[in-house]
Amino acid sequence: MDRTQKAALLSAGIGLVVTALKFYAAWLTSSLALYSDALESIINVVAAIGAFVALRVAARPADAEHPYGHHKAEFFSAVIEGALIVVAAVLILREAYFGLLAPKPLDAPALGLAINLGAGAINAAWAWALMRWGRAWRSPALIADARHVFADVVTSCGVLVGVAAVWLTGYPILDPAVAGLVALNILWSGFRMVRESVDGLMDRAASPDMVCEIRSLISRHGEGALEAHDVRTRSAGQATFIDFHLVVPGSMTVEASHAICDRLESALETTIPGAVVTIHVEPGEEAKARGLPVL
Repeated sequence: MDRTQKAALLSAGIGLVVTALKFYAAWLTSSLALYSDALESIINVVAAIGAFVALRVAARPADAEHPYGHHKAEFFSAVIEGALIVVAAVLILREAYFGLLAPKPLDAPALGLAINLGAGAINAAWAWALMRWGRAWRSPALIADARHVFADVVTSCGVLVGVAAVWLTGYPILDPAVAGLVALNILWSGFRMVRESVDGLMDRAASPDMVCEIRSLISRHGEGALEAHDVRTRSAGQATFIDFHLVVPGSMTVEASHAICDRLESALETTIPGAVVTIHVEPGEEAKARGLPVL
């Protein structure tokens, strides 16, 4: 089990604790808004488990049926998580509708708010840690999980303000109204997550900054070659696939051109985490015949 899988598993455990606290707060207060917040937290647990499974699959080595590995499994996890968020939002909207028809006063609001605030603080700290690790380890599954947990934190803040307003004003109809607003926010968050994950499944290129760094590395470590062209990249989970054509003098031996390729591959794989490099070598004369510029 690698570090990303451990983080996903720990996320599920923390999610269970936070969900239990939120449901307890909702039970104490009979607040529909707090209940909606707790319901959304259930999706955190399910999503964390999904992220763990996806990371386990993504870590499998390439095989005969999947020669490029299983890296895209992480994107599937993010898509499923986004879909679950949408389901949670629809359930909350349903509860909010019936709550508006028959609003109920709150019970023990002070204690319920305190418990929910503690659960939100745990989530905030965990979302920060997950996002930091996800970006450092280039894990879409962890980043998606961090965004979901952070969305839960924002939801909790809105719910706390709404329930406090109900308590202070004595207007119980504000409780289901806040729950409805929470659902709309969750719905937007799920839509964005699905859209970004589908984009990843479509072989989106690496970021412009990374592409610039790749070109710079090729230029610095390609001594002996004439030119590199058709540089292409695509991201898949924690892997970045890089391929390009390397133009060498027609008189250069296979051994010498291979040495240049080894040097370039080493530089790219050392600097770009998870780099998978493919280089097509072609003689300068062939490049000229195709109308490509040769330095």
